[in-house]
Amino acid sequence: MKIGSVREIKAQEFRVGLTPAAAAEAVAHGHEVLIEAGAGAGAGFADSDYEAAGATIVADAETVFAQADMIVKVKEPQASERKMLREGQILFTYLHLAADEAQAKDLMASGATCIAYETVTAKDGTLPLLAPMSEVAGRLAPQMGAWTLQKANGGRGVLMGGVPGVAPAKVVVIGGGVVGTNAARVAAGMGADVTVLDKSLPRLRYLDDTFGGLFRTAYSSKAETEALVASADMVIGAVLIPGAAAPKLITREMLKTMKPGAAIVDVAIDQGGCAETSRATTHDDPVFEVDGVMHYCVANMPGAVARTSTLALSNATQPFLIALADKGWERACAEDPHLAAGLNVHAGMITHAAVAEALGLPLNDTQTLLHAAE
Repeated sequence: MKIGSVREIKAQEFRVGLTPAAAAEAVAHGHEVLIEAGAGAGAGFADSDYEAAGATIVADAETVFAQADMIVKVKEPQASERKMLREGQILFTYLHLAADEAQAKDLMASGATCIAYETVTAKDGTLPLLAPMSEVAGRLAPQMGAWTLQKANGGRGVLMGGVPGVAPAKVVVIGGGVVGTNAARVAAGMGADVTVLDKSLPRLRYLDDTFGGLFRTAYSSKAETEALVASADMVIGAVLIPGAAAPKLITREMLKTMKPGAAIVDVAIDQGGCAETSRATTHDDPVFEVDGVMHYCVANMPGAVARTSTLALSNATQPFLIALADKGWERACAEDPHLAAGLNVHAGMITHAAVAEALGLPLNDTQTLLHAAE
């Protein structure tokens, strides 16, 4: 199979879909790897590194899209890239379609087979290709929130850890999954007063047993959420429903109760955001203000630490990438229901139930599709 990876063109996105090590693994399995010139530069990988791994450097993205059987990326294909996809081609990347109807319809029109990192599952019910970026985004969130809280950036002028005689910042993390746990650990490590909200009592017990007194936990009722958000200097939105749009847990009315200059870091923005007032921003212009509350809503937060993120993502995607290349998508998905859970679009149809529901589009069930392909 010809596997291609291109330079990411989303604003301030420096990650790359294939590392030289992943390229070498694919080549060792008998596949041909095409890399757009300069694709890995933002993550610290030179063209010569890929050539040493056995890959071929090509001049532009158009050539990669035209020749490759499978395109491996990081971020969802942008409008210009979607026009280059073709029927029968495999796209393996993050998609986040539930909040992006235009992309979904373009992918359907392309006829490509699109497998989304964020809905691939594991035996324990976790999301192994989302987890590494969730870890990165969670650990970044308190850093970005601390920057947003600085007065020069529109914030309250509150130091995360306080100082002797002055209380630390109050941080509320909504969601106790991978993002929320990592965010809470880092925020607490910075000296903040941290509370994690979640609806799962088993998860709250796990967090309490694992982290002891490092941070507090609370059950995510409407009343509790309203009270904690009103008292917070920073709110980190870390909720996730796999494949579906994020629930709007921070309402416009809640903003009116928040402290002037408080910060919302909405890590759920890839799935539409968990605050009613959130809209996606970029690293170029990351923060905006609504009702005196500063919103940090960068949709590709891990791109800020591109090398760490690329290496972590490649570690997770490589086994699935090799399975797709070695077996083709039909056999790979038929043999691995967890990889099959990543199938979002095929032959002009949505194949993931949560995506279809979020967009109000017809569903072609993956299992039905795989049986038909046998």
